[in-house]
Amino acid sequence: MSVYVFAFLIGVIAGLRSMTAPAAVSWAARWGWLQLGNTWLAFLGFTATPYIFTVLAIGELIADKLPNTPSRKAPIGFGARLVSGGLCGAAIGATSGAWPGGLVAGVIGAVAGTLGGYEFRARLVRAIGGNDLPIALLEDVIAIAGAFLIVSRF
Repeated sequence: MSVYVFAFLIGVIAGLRSMTAPAAVSWAARWGWLQLGNTWLAFLGFTATPYIFTVLAIGELIADKLPNTPSRKAPIGFGARLVSGGLCGAAIGATSGAWPGGLVAGVIGAVAGTLGGYEFRARLVRAIGGNDLPIALLEDVIAIAGAFLIVSRF
């Protein structure tokens, strides 16, 4: 598959959970799955980076379940998803020397993941009668498993 497809897909994951994608990409860089050592993205594979992103991802997974958490479509949350998707897409693209295209594909994926994930979750919540927690947990599983599958392909 094209590196741009993977960059788009990791962007979709960032649209679902903004910190899950960089945590997965950072672990992949740390484990040597993504070769980022000679790029401006080498920091993703530094010793502490995966742990930092993992703590942030866990915090986001918890915060998402709180009743006062703002919508992912709110400007700050949406912007964070775009930055995360772009960064992760650039990292995927950098494995082939195509980080600018990867960045663009990641941002586009983040838009798709943010808006599509919102609709997916809202429709499923309505379908099951208004209980958000099971659907939020399903979205977590999709984001984590999807991120792992994407980064494990390198």
